[in-house]
Amino acid sequence: MSRTSVVEKWVDEAAALTRPSRTVWCDGSKAEYDGLVEAMLRDGTLLPLNSRTYPNCYLHRSHPQDVARTEQLTYICAGARDDAGPTNNWMSPADAKAKATPWFRGSMRSRTMYVIPYLMGPAGSAMSRVGVMVTDSEYVVASMHLMTRVGPVAIQHMRGDDDFIAGLHSIGDLSPDRRLILHFPDEKLIWSVGSGYGGNALLGKKCHALRIGSSQARQEGWLAEHMLIIGVEDPEGRVTYLAAAMPSASGKTNLAMVVSSLPGWRAWTLGDDIAWMWVDAHGQLRAINPERGFFGVAPNTSPKTNPNGTTMVRSNTIFTNVALTPSGEPWWEGLTPEPPAGLVDWQGRPWQPASGPAAHPNSRFTVLASQCPSIAPNWEDPQGVPISGLIFGSRRSAVIPLVFEAFDWTHGVFLGSAMSTETTAAITGKVGVVRRDPMAMLPFCGYNMAEYFAHWLGIGQRLSKPPRIFRVNWFRRDADGSFLWPGYGENMRVLKWMVERIRGTARADETPIGSIPAPGSLDLQGLAMPADRLARALRVDSAEWSSALDDLGEFYGQFGQRLPAPISKTLAATRRKLGAA
Repeated sequence: MSRTSVVEKWVDEAAALTRPSRTVWCDGSKAEYDGLVEAMLRDGTLLPLNSRTYPNCYLHRSHPQDVARTEQLTYICAGARDDAGPTNNWMSPADAKAKATPWFRGSMRSRTMYVIPYLMGPAGSAMSRVGVMVTDSEYVVASMHLMTRVGPVAIQHMRGDDDFIAGLHSIGDLSPDRRLILHFPDEKLIWSVGSGYGGNALLGKKCHALRIGSSQARQEGWLAEHMLIIGVEDPEGRVTYLAAAMPSASGKTNLAMVVSSLPGWRAWTLGDDIAWMWVDAHGQLRAINPERGFFGVAPNTSPKTNPNGTTMVRSNTIFTNVALTPSGEPWWEGLTPEPPAGLVDWQGRPWQPASGPAAHPNSRFTVLASQCPSIAPNWEDPQGVPISGLIFGSRRSAVIPLVFEAFDWTHGVFLGSAMSTETTAAITGKVGVVRRDPMAMLPFCGYNMAEYFAHWLGIGQRLSKPPRIFRVNWFRRDADGSFLWPGYGENMRVLKWMVERIRGTARADETPIGSIPAPGSLDLQGLAMPADRLARALRVDSAEWSSALDDLGEFYGQFGQRLPAPISKTLAATRRKLGAA
């Protein structure tokens, strides 16, 4: 494999620090992947699953203290605190390296250091970007094989000798007391030590594609976003492409692979987690999925909620922290109506219902995107796909209607910046707490979020026909605690309304917060949905919203003078409209 002198120099420096017993340059081949799997089967890192029902599938159990992203240990190491902004943890580059260097020093002694050249994005795309990661974890190498394009294809896409994101990873001793995930945007550098969990250790994913990626995107004039990409096909065969931002475990993968309940309508999957978007020469917003695979949340993935997802993982998949049936099949809560007898839990112990969930609530599957039954035939098009609509969605039991449309691009950016969600098991901490998560990017924005809002506003000025922007909430509950909207395949009805709004054929009623579907404009044919129930799902409660906007004002306040004026003006205008209503 040809390598640049800059890449080789950086790898040599990483080896000098970590002192591995040997260094292996990864070529991305199937033989390499198979060899990694065989080695992990021998040492117990992987357990084989039932080869008849789940061929070439394996189970990995991570350390019980290493099961989710550790946001409190994740830092943006920009030159100045204000460059990272108030929503990020900040540490100066010098302090970060001084703290982490002792934990890296000799951390790979008696281990192999794997060098992973990887490409984020389709081969041949001008939007694809290169990373070079070193790690001492075979599990990470195998997962990067599935999640990225590994090998010579990466080096071939470098635009210069130093055109790569450098990633140094070591599992260290897996102690939370010696764990840090550090991002140095000015140096295009990532350091991660003390964790083997995906979001902390698969550096191509959140670390590169979003945190460093968003910083790089701002400098180069594009967007790196925590978004799925789908194509919605109507009965005439026309496909409309949408991108949607939703926090982890808020139904994003289910929507990316939705099986339509509407005859003649279907969704094509292009990506379930990350979208890189840019404005082309004609002023059209376009997008690629930079990833090669899916790192999906297993719990509540079932033949009912996500039939494409459950089909996709029946072969060639690495499962992490799921339970195991007596017949050697993976299981997690929600997969079947009742748990099978004789389960072994995610830590390898005989499971009893009183002991808590059998699968960890943040258990995962890692699988090639090409195995998804709904994968779009053009999902790796180097030119990307034209985005006609953007969706911001989150998990809220109250306040947020089922769906509404922004008045214009600026108002849509405001709605994205105002997004909040109820926390899930994808991050460490308390579950079910409402927290701010603008554009689903709060944990992933690699610079000051006020500047991020400004960057979004600036992108809008370059668009000849800005995509329409929508806000959705599948999770609103009635007074008795039941969900008002059935969700899953029925969400295609909402997507259909969006497509018709984009085409100018669907009606909407204006409210102080945006435009909701007019009576009769949401296709409910074949769905037992009483009109009063739909009205509650779409209700805009002025008192609830006024209270929510007070909280939003406090959130904005931390940005001071950096908050873009259009955002604060839109907040004030929304308050006035709610008062008038």
